[in-house]
Amino acid sequence: MTKNMLIAGFGGQGILFCGKFLAYEGLLEDKSVSWLPSYGPEMRGGTANCSVIISDIPVGSPIVSNPDILMVMNMPSLDKYEDATVAGGQIFVDSALIDRKVNRTDVEAYYIPATKLANDEGLTGLANMIMIGYVIKKSGIIPFENIDRALQKVVPASKQHLLDSNRKALELGYNYAE
Repeated sequence: MTKNMLIAGFGGQGILFCGKFLAYEGLLEDKSVSWLPSYGPEMRGGTANCSVIISDIPVGSPIVSNPDILMVMNMPSLDKYEDATVAGGQIFVDSALIDRKVNRTDVEAYYIPATKLANDEGLTGLANMIMIGYVIKKSGIIPFENIDRALQKVVPASKQHLLDSNRKALELGYNYAE
C-alpha cells in the first residue's frame, strides 16, 4: 500500500503540521514515509502545501505531483490541485471556506465545514486537525486508534497544553457525519 497525499491551504492554517502528524504516525507504524513542506514567501497568509507519502515499500521520491488524497483548505488550492488528483482519488474540502463543489466526477469528493466546526466547538485554529480526523476516517491513511502517539511526537513541549484540544479536534473530524 502506498498513499500519496497533498495537503494545501494558506500559511497559518496548520497545513505543514497536519503533514508532520501523518508522517510521524506512519513512522510509528513502521511504514516508509516522506514529508515535504512547501510554502510561499509570505508564509502566514501565503500559500502552503505539503506532500506526504506513507508506504509499505521504500519511498523513491518525496514529491507528490498526482495525489491519491487531496486535502484543501482554501479556494486557490482546490483550483490548483483538483485536476492533479488521480482518477479514483479522494478530495477533501473545508466547505466553510470553499464555496464550490469539486468539478470532477472521477474522484470521491468529501465536504466538511471544518473551520465552522472548530469555531463552534471552541477549537479555533484547529480546523486542520478536524480535517485530518475526517481524512483518516474516509481514507484509512493511518489507524485512528494510535493518534495519541503521533500527537505527543509533533506537539512541541511548549504547547503540550494543546494536546487535549488537538485530540478533540481529531475526534470531531473522525466522527463527523455529513
